[in-house]
Amino acid sequence: MLNLALRHLLPEHHSMPIVTTRISGKADMLGESPVWDADNGRLFWVDGFSRLVRCTAPGSETVREWSTPSMVGSIGLAQGNSLIAGFADGIYLIDLDSGASRPMFRPEPVDPAVRFNDGKVDRFGNFLCGSMGVHADPLGRLYRVQPDGRTTAHASGIRISNALCFSPDGRTMYFADSFDRALRVYDYDPADGPAAEPRALIDTSPTGSGPDGATVDVEGGIWVALIQAGKIGRYTPEGALVRLIDAPTDLPSCLAFGGPDMATLFVTSIKDSGSGRAVSKHPDGGCVFAIDGLGIGGIAETRFGAAY
Repeated sequence: MLNLALRHLLPEHHSMPIVTTRISGKADMLGESPVWDADNGRLFWVDGFSRLVRCTAPGSETVREWSTPSMVGSIGLAQGNSLIAGFADGIYLIDLDSGASRPMFRPEPVDPAVRFNDGKVDRFGNFLCGSMGVHADPLGRLYRVQPDGRTTAHASGIRISNALCFSPDGRTMYFADSFDRALRVYDYDPADGPAAEPRALIDTSPTGSGPDGATVDVEGGIWVALIQAGKIGRYTPEGALVRLIDAPTDLPSCLAFGGPDMATLFVTSIKDSGSGRAVSKHPDGGCVFAIDGLGIGGIAETRFGAAY
């Protein structure tokens, strides 16, 4: 149940009604990491537990799938017809033409108690991805992989890495350990990555949820999947909750703006995470949805290596 102080918080009024459409017929077990490919008009996302990368064009009934060799936590666009991805044991490039993958970075030695989770390409063409404890132990770290393969580690002691996203100018990074029920904000330098010390920005505990995936709109608003509350919240860059809407299912997992005018909010969801921590009771749990009529749009994603 939401905190009493939030019950008055209503969606903003727009001339267009909010319209939600289910765009996937097959439910994912662990739907995550939607990414809109603006160059080709298609949406990618992953079913982490089923080890699949999936893709469709809105309005099409065709969904393509690529199998991955291990659990896949997140993806980003890369050069040509390829993606960069966080697999269980490291960061890989996926050639979509052949389906083959090759490693960019693997922590050594490989720790079976740790896997990679939420990741995103920054506005300058680098890929950041956080790892997590398989049993939610504080074993995760945040890594930044540059196109030439140089990799640096930043935050550590993370239980579940989530909510990674960037301000419109790319100079601010948002990140969360979901168990903290809070978003951190980092100053971000394109040469060096996130600053060593973050600041606390958003406390999501009043909503009854920790943060899962997140994205940023053209005005800098931060949209957060509030998975345990079945809600989606929009926060200002100063951390104020200014909008709260119902998610299409009870376990919304991640968000991305896309569509021809970048004004559609795509939402992935969970049917059964496989860990016992998240099992949907909704008939459409695990499906992917498009929300239109929000009155604001997002920013096209940068490709890995775009600035090099």
